[in-house]
Amino acid sequence: MVCTKTLYNYVELGILNIKNTDLPQRLKRLQKSTRIRINKRKLGKSISQRPKHIEHRKEFGHWEIDTVIGKKTSDQDVLLTIIERKSRYYKVIKIDSKSSKPVNDALLDYIMESKTKVAEVFKSITSDNGSEFSGLSDFESLVAVYFCHPYSSFERGSNEIHNGILRQFIPKGRSINDFSEDEIMYFVDIINAKPRKNLGYRTPEGIFDEEMDKIYSTSGVA
Repeated sequence: MVCTKTLYNYVELGILNIKNTDLPQRLKRLQKSTRIRINKRKLGKSISQRPKHIEHRKEFGHWEIDTVIGKKTSDQDVLLTIIERKSRYYKVIKIDSKSSKPVNDALLDYIMESKTKVAEVFKSITSDNGSEFSGLSDFESLVAVYFCHPYSSFERGSNEIHNGILRQFIPKGRSINDFSEDEIMYFVDIINAKPRKNLGYRTPEGIFDEEMDKIYSTSGVA
């Protein structure tokens, strides 16, 4: 039998042929706050300043970012999770700690994979106020960065939902160290290859590849 949390995740992904409005607990779930360690220093621009068109998911290149932890000990690896809002393409990077330097290093490496097309692939990133994201404002020369309101994980709904799906493969409390990068990539490939009702039964991977092809075909840059 599918558990309640998994059922809600399937609805969000468009796998089941029902709507969120058919589930009376949906609104309550979205409004439930997630406790995170707040960095009291002002990080940067608030999500309130984010252009409204980003909310509509019509334009490619707007991302959400978060971390997923396993065991709560200092010697544990962490997963940096990033999702593109239009395609729902989900990227997961294994890093060695939940602190700003490994987060920044991993994010920069991923951004720079886009080479001369960074400005088209990465137009904005939306983050929470966790201390591990205290250095994201350093990326403002490359990409617009916005921070959610405290305890408002629903403002990064796509990222939160996909992190929940990832938990089906990596249960809460299980050490991230137990999983190789290849295993994690395999889990993420499964998620990205699943057709979604809210994407017209296309896959995140297919839409992402199509958008990237459009960007790179304009100049022939590979």
